[in-house]
Amino acid sequence: MPFPSTSPLREGTAPRRVLALADDLSGAAETAVALGVPGRIVLGPASLDPHAYGEAVVVDLDCRSLPAADAARRVREALRAVPSDVLVLKKADSLLRGNLAAETAACAEGAEGVVVATALPALGRTVRGGVVHLDGVPLHTTDAWRAESTAPPPSISAALGDARTTLVPLEAVRGDALPAVLRAAVSAGQLPVCDAETDADLDLIAGAALDCGPGVRLVGTSGLAAAVGRLLGRTEGAWAATTAGQAAPAPAGGRRERPLLIVVGTADPSAPAQIAQLTERGARHVSVNADVLDSAAMEGMSDDVTVLSIDSGPGIRPGSARRLVSALARLAADRAGDADLVLTGGETARHVLDALGVAHLTPLGQIHHGAVHALTPDGRHVVTRPGSFGDTDSLLRIATALRPDLPHLPHLPPQGDLPVNAIPTADNHRSLPLIAVTMGDGAGIGPEVIVPALLHPDTLARCRPVVIGDAGRLRQAAAILGVDCDIVSVTAPGEAEFPPGRVNVVDLDLLPADLPWGELSALAGEAAYQYVRVAADLALKGAVHGICTAPLNKEALHSAGHVYPGHTELLAHLTGVDEVSMMLSTPRVKVIHVTTHIGLIDAVRRIEPGLVERTVRRGHDAMVRAGVAKPVIGVCGINPHAGENGLFGYGEEEEKIVPALDVLRADGIDARGPLPADTAFFLAGRGDYDLIVAMYHDQGHGPVKVLGIEAGVNLTVGLPVIRTSVDHGTAFDIAGKGVAEAGSMVEAVRQAAEMSSAAVR
Repeated sequence: MPFPSTSPLREGTAPRRVLALADDLSGAAETAVALGVPGRIVLGPASLDPHAYGEAVVVDLDCRSLPAADAARRVREALRAVPSDVLVLKKADSLLRGNLAAETAACAEGAEGVVVATALPALGRTVRGGVVHLDGVPLHTTDAWRAESTAPPPSISAALGDARTTLVPLEAVRGDALPAVLRAAVSAGQLPVCDAETDADLDLIAGAALDCGPGVRLVGTSGLAAAVGRLLGRTEGAWAATTAGQAAPAPAGGRRERPLLIVVGTADPSAPAQIAQLTERGARHVSVNADVLDSAAMEGMSDDVTVLSIDSGPGIRPGSARRLVSALARLAADRAGDADLVLTGGETARHVLDALGVAHLTPLGQIHHGAVHALTPDGRHVVTRPGSFGDTDSLLRIATALRPDLPHLPHLPPQGDLPVNAIPTADNHRSLPLIAVTMGDGAGIGPEVIVPALLHPDTLARCRPVVIGDAGRLRQAAAILGVDCDIVSVTAPGEAEFPPGRVNVVDLDLLPADLPWGELSALAGEAAYQYVRVAADLALKGAVHGICTAPLNKEALHSAGHVYPGHTELLAHLTGVDEVSMMLSTPRVKVIHVTTHIGLIDAVRRIEPGLVERTVRRGHDAMVRAGVAKPVIGVCGINPHAGENGLFGYGEEEEKIVPALDVLRADGIDARGPLPADTAFFLAGRGDYDLIVAMYHDQGHGPVKVLGIEAGVNLTVGLPVIRTSVDHGTAFDIAGKGVAEAGSMVEAVRQAAEMSSAAVR
């Protein structure tokens, strides 16, 4: 592939022209906008005419789903005749999906070296210790790979396979010797894998990498591409953001109002909520069965906005993504006509455009991070977006940007180049659920995880969180964390305001300023009880729509005279409910318990068909409320091997569980079992079950803590109001040290908001 020689932007700086390679279309579009210099997005090397496209050529190699050897071959083809003074950037998926090892190895062939930086701070995707974190949670413990056929790699080095890697920790990235560190690694034939938490870190990495010489290539995300753009001195405004409420340029031929077809080609859990934002405002939603993708389903496509998605039922099964993407794209292309397009998921976007004969795109701007607005040669407007990008208003914001004059879509105010987790306007915010966040045991890590969780943009985009606790303790936690924020006392949740950087608290003022961190205290136990009592009272009065609890310490609670096994039983008492269930939710498995905080012998005695039936029904209803229309529920047995036809135990499964399952199935609930617990959790971990019913505490808790404690959330099911909590304790050993991870608290607030939203609307 011939490529023009480049001249530097200014004397002594890095080359201005860039060749970027992506493995799917949304990644290519994202990279093109991030670079911020004139160019085009080319759909495959065969379509590339590099002389015509200005300073940057971004090629979609369309190799995400190819075998590794074929993907590497496409990289080599694209790089075959590139001069050494052209800066080469291989776009890497921020979730490490695709053929990262093979493509990086191909990129390294003929190069002086390769520097790897896969952080994407704009989406909360950071790298620490060579491990990708999503909002502070290690990638391999999340459900980000839920549609993949393999498990996510535990580290970037593992994702790079047999390559010789060396870790460049954050201290080295921010140190004066970074160029020397990278040069030493490259000289030794190693791939430096760089930690990064901020865009400033990526700027340092890009600058140091280019200092290593013109033959050094980069492998990284669009965040690294943006750092390259800044390094090359791009002209600010080279790409103008297409903002909501701002008219899109008219298509060629003078016709402005084409139909708009939105194709949702993603298994991301946020997709149903994004679609709901549109359908609530009049868009037509066509959900087609994954096994019967028939073009007849698209007859009568709306003249305004049509959303096409796959009805995944209990979820897209691992390994099925490629077949579904291809079939969905064929259906969309067959029915697209002259419609403008919104295409989520890179493979889906590429397949649709290939079917329409589109060879390249001209970027016009971006609507929010990753949502790239482009123009086809025949004047069709296309917005591409990675499937995992965007908050619950993403599709609504895109549709409004393309069709600001549609009466059923609200006119959103211009917000420039919007961050992916844009905080709603004041008017929109008032429609979000109010969530009471109890502070837990003030001597534990509760205050330290609450402060960053409530400041997180994703939290503020989903709900209005108000702490029930002590303002003074939260201020101490913020100081320990080095967080500059306003801790503001309010007398009632409804009085709270939610500008960025503010944490609202109903201040009970129960803790002394000198309360030690990490020590058992009856005083802290009494305060923790009062926080929950006030939150429950607010919920019963309708002043809040959900409760999210930070951890309390049972011994401290008991020493204060409140003898409850835990939050679940305490809340049941305070709300006047006779029976509730504990559900543990992680990205890989969800578990509801028939019995919880009682001894094993007592648990077996207590289990009976009525309790099993009621527990399964509560779990089924919770899953439906969470968006799983037809949950598949696996019910564990009590004995090893679920009794194995009487070999183990005394027929407990037949006596206590089977009658309940017969009733549930007769009512149309897909409850399967009794299952051996070890088999049930294995199958749930790979996606066969949406919910597992555990018979006793450790049967459910043990596997959950192996499969996802870092991102685990505890839900109480059956209360008048939803209650969620982190699935970890007070962690006295690290309390007050500023090292507690807030990711599980962010997830707990998120689930409280999602489960409570129906009550608000």
